[in-house]
Amino acid sequence: VVYTQSEILQREVYLFERLDSPSREPMKHLKAICFLRPTKENVELLVQELRRPKYSVYFIYFSNVISKSDVKALAEADEQEVVAEVQEFYGDYIAVNPHVFSLNLLGCCRGRSWDQAQLARTTQGLTALLLSLKKCPMIRYQLSSEPAKRLAECVKQVITKEYELFEFRRTEVPPLLLILDRSDDAITPLLNQWTYQAMVHELLGINNNRIDLSRVPGISKDLREVVLSAENDEFYANNMYLNFAEIGTNIKNLMEDFQRRKPKEQQKLESIADMKAFVENYPQFKKMSGTVSKHVTVVGELSRLVAERNLLEVSEVEQELACQNDHSSALQ
Repeated sequence: VVYTQSEILQREVYLFERLDSPSREPMKHLKAICFLRPTKENVELLVQELRRPKYSVYFIYFSNVISKSDVKALAEADEQEVVAEVQEFYGDYIAVNPHVFSLNLLGCCRGRSWDQAQLARTTQGLTALLLSLKKCPMIRYQLSSEPAKRLAECVKQVITKEYELFEFRRTEVPPLLLILDRSDDAITPLLNQWTYQAMVHELLGINNNRIDLSRVPGISKDLREVVLSAENDEFYANNMYLNFAEIGTNIKNLMEDFQRRKPKEQQKLESIADMKAFVENYPQFKKMSGTVSKHVTVVGELSRLVAERNLLEVSEVEQELACQNDHSSALQ
């Protein structure tokens, strides 16, 4: 979610491996950058790696606070002295958009109280976020919610325990961490979403900016999985919060723009200058072609699902239930 593979290749990172993959070969001519969550399992995998190092040097970055005992375990395993540095680089969460993050957790609560493992993970994710934004906030939580209170207490405990990490320059208005309970709003989950990103997520499902289109009738091999990321897709960035009707118009404009450019690309290549111009423009043309086919496919599938599930009619009923007191017509 952070980097595309082509972006990371430009930084001269050529090989991507997981620590838990069993079939890795030793490559002593390479340096390794390890970026990991500081979990028990990851520390154990790293200890095994350092006992039999496959690379010449290791630069280890943890996405959250790591305990002194874990650092000690790593130091003891590093008998060949291959570790060049160990750092905490706070990023223990998934940044979906510039202002939305997720921890990819499903079902945090059992009944009306936290699942302990999920509470620990949520606390870690929130404190990592605060550290990466350099914020030491006032914490406010919804009084009627026991889970909100528990989470507030856990975050406060971490801030108190790691007070040295949270010593940021005080601002005039202190930052506020506001913890709300989703179950207090019964209306929003009832309503169908009609903006582009929300519709895609609700009807097709977005997982770390990827969309699985393999179940779409007649889908081509190239489009079975597509990436929707505002960072690398201008059309998506401009349209993700627009409603469905506007998306249709904008897709039409995108297609027309593409068609206008297309004949130019297919002109006869009679001179060296023609060939040079074609080669220079080809990557942009190829990229635009990919963008057009991706969004036409996604919007086409959304339209099919809207028609198949009668979502326009369903949505009208939902809105009447939410906004009007007289529900007799909705019942009919």
